[in-house]
Amino acid sequence: MRRPLVAGNWKMHGTCASIKLLLNELATQVLPAEVDVAVFPGLVYLQAVGAQVAQSDIVVGAQDCAVQLEEGALTGETSALQLADIGCSMVLVGHSERRQLQDETDSVICRKFIAAQAAGLTPVLCVGETLAEREAGQALAVVQRQIDAVLVELGVDVFAKAVIAYEPVWAIGSGLTATPEQAQDIHAQIRAHIASHSAGVAQGLRILYGGSVKAANAAELFAQADIDGGLVGGASLNAKEFGAICRAAGN
Repeated sequence: MRRPLVAGNWKMHGTCASIKLLLNELATQVLPAEVDVAVFPGLVYLQAVGAQVAQSDIVVGAQDCAVQLEEGALTGETSALQLADIGCSMVLVGHSERRQLQDETDSVICRKFIAAQAAGLTPVLCVGETLAEREAGQALAVVQRQIDAVLVELGVDVFAKAVIAYEPVWAIGSGLTATPEQAQDIHAQIRAHIASHSAGVAQGLRILYGGSVKAANAAELFAQADIDGGLVGGASLNAKEFGAICRAAGN
């Protein structure tokens, strides 16, 4: 039985004051014991968030890491080892906003995946298609290509210590959400693709849905057989909304 995971990606939101308030409010929420909960603050707030949630079961992840594991002359970059050193346990790799805004290629994302695991972090590999790709009937092909950039290079066993997050690009921050049936279809095909290499790894792999997840649609999404939780954007900045999403995952 896969343990649900709900992860809040705060993106470039928050101040010292607003984040402290958000976490104080989140501490009043009843979060189900059977659900793993993670938050992904901006880099400059990672240590402060880690300190504030230290006595809870909430884990902290980073939104990105460098391709290079060891220290070096990479101004502005942060290595996975440095992230692990300050208490992070997870890191997003390949988020669509970095693919688009930072021109990150599948090859670069694979190198970040390698660095994350080498540092002991759990990589959350983000995959998803644009609206044009979906309308052209290419959604699954795009997602499989993004997964295969890691799978073919490193082998299926690396996914035993990773998470995949399916986020259709057209649904991120748009208010649009894939229907539960659309999301389940891609999730099931992702799992089947992994299973074609290892049934055991596929069975244990957590696949999250992301893309305008909110309390109003979470229960229906999470009820799908192959959706193991959510990567939540805007709704994770509201403690009551995020708490409700976590409880939906527990049901």
